[in-house]
Amino acid sequence: MGSTERADRFYADQVLDRLNARMREFVGEQEMFFLATADRHGECDNTFRAGPAGFLRVLDDATLAYPEYRGNGVHASLGNIEENPHVGILMVDFLRHRIGLHVNGRARVVADEEMRRTRHGLGTDPVPGRRSLLWVEITVEEAYVHCAKHIPHLQKVKAGGAGRPWGTDDARRKGGDFFGAAAEAPGRGPFLPPPRADAATWRAEAERMLAEAERHGRGTDAKSPAFRGWFSRTPTG
Repeated sequence: MGSTERADRFYADQVLDRLNARMREFVGEQEMFFLATADRHGECDNTFRAGPAGFLRVLDDATLAYPEYRGNGVHASLGNIEENPHVGILMVDFLRHRIGLHVNGRARVVADEEMRRTRHGLGTDPVPGRRSLLWVEITVEEAYVHCAKHIPHLQKVKAGGAGRPWGTDDARRKGGDFFGAAAEAPGRGPFLPPPRADAATWRAEAERMLAEAERHGRGTDAKSPAFRGWFSRTPTG
C-alpha cells in the first residue's frame, strides 16, 4: 500500500511491549472489551466481554487477567486459546476520552482456585452470573493506541427496570430469537451438533459390555479366550 514509512513511524512511536502507567490506568476504567481468538487452523472468532470497571485486571505491566463465566456453554474463546494462545484485545472508551487501546499477547486458561492462590486480592463478586469459573491470563506482547477519529461519542444512561440480567437463564431477557435464526430453521441449522447418547443409551451399552465380559470369564464363548481382566496379559504375552 506504499505506507511502509508511516507504519514504521507508528511502530517506533506508539507500540510498546508492556503497559505503561497511562495504559494501566485506562484498562482499570473499562467495563467492556472485544476479544479476538483463533483455533489451530486460524479460524477466527471475535467476542465481547463486560463487567464492572476493573474486571479486566492489571496484574503487572506485562500481565492482564479476566474472569470467564458460564455463558452459553459453547466457550469458543477458551477452546481457541487451548489450541492457539495468541489473542487480541480491543478496549474502546466511548464515553470520556473517545480513544482505544489494543493489547496483543499470549493467553493461558487458569483455574479459579489456582488464580486465587497465586494472585491475592481478587475478591469474590456477589452478583449471580459474575462468579468466575476460570480465568484467562494474558502476557502482553504489543500495546498501542486506537485513534479517536472514527470513535462515536456515546452517553451512559441509567439502566431501566431490574438492570442488566447478569447470569439469567431467561431466554427472552438474554435476547431471545432476536435475529430470527431459530424461527427460520427450528432445530435444523447448518451447525446442528451430532446426536449425543443419552443416559439410557449409555447405560445399555455399558451393561452389554459387562455381560460380554462375564460371558468370556465363564469361558462360554469358544471363539474367545477366557476374560482375565481388562489389563491382564495373554498366556503367551
